[in-house]
Amino acid sequence: MTEDDVDRPADQPPTAGTGLREHEVRTALLDLLAEVGAVTATEAAARLGYSSGLCSFHLRQLARHGHIEEAPHRGGRARPWRLRRPAAASDPSTDDFGDLARGLEDESWQHWLDQREEAPAEWRRDEAFSAVAYLTPEEMRRMAAVIRGALAPYRDRDHRPLARPEDARPVALITRLFPLLPRPADDADEG
Repeated sequence: MTEDDVDRPADQPPTAGTGLREHEVRTALLDLLAEVGAVTATEAAARLGYSSGLCSFHLRQLARHGHIEEAPHRGGRARPWRLRRPAAASDPSTDDFGDLARGLEDESWQHWLDQREEAPAEWRRDEAFSAVAYLTPEEMRRMAAVIRGALAPYRDRDHRPLARPEDARPVALITRLFPLLPRPADDADEG
């Protein structure tokens, strides 16, 4: 990782050599903040299994680039952090966290594709798939709940490293449920 990578805003692509470890730590911190609301570097370290110095560094970098902010606190040395709240949270154009997460997902996927042959044999396959299903809004909500439920037994492993089986590794689980809206050109073709 270079000095430029540390100083690079999150919306710019990383330079060659950026370590995947840095993205894992930042993703874990963002996930933790989304789950619990606010944490200090010490609390994050205890929950994620990293050092408090490493968490502190990456929390400051996330804040420097506008992804998180200091949470209100009552003084003292403790410095809690929280996700930055956009002014108009319902406006998709202000979804910086979503953009960051998608960028990290895409970068991690590309890293996997580039390095797959170097992985141990038992890890060399992936389970990438996609599907289109015709659902109602309620069915889509139920599908999301089923997926979250399927992942629930494994969630505590994020924050409890000792609960992980010895051969467990971090595995990206990415699900996006969204309606496929007609495109203007599609409407014109139907007429």
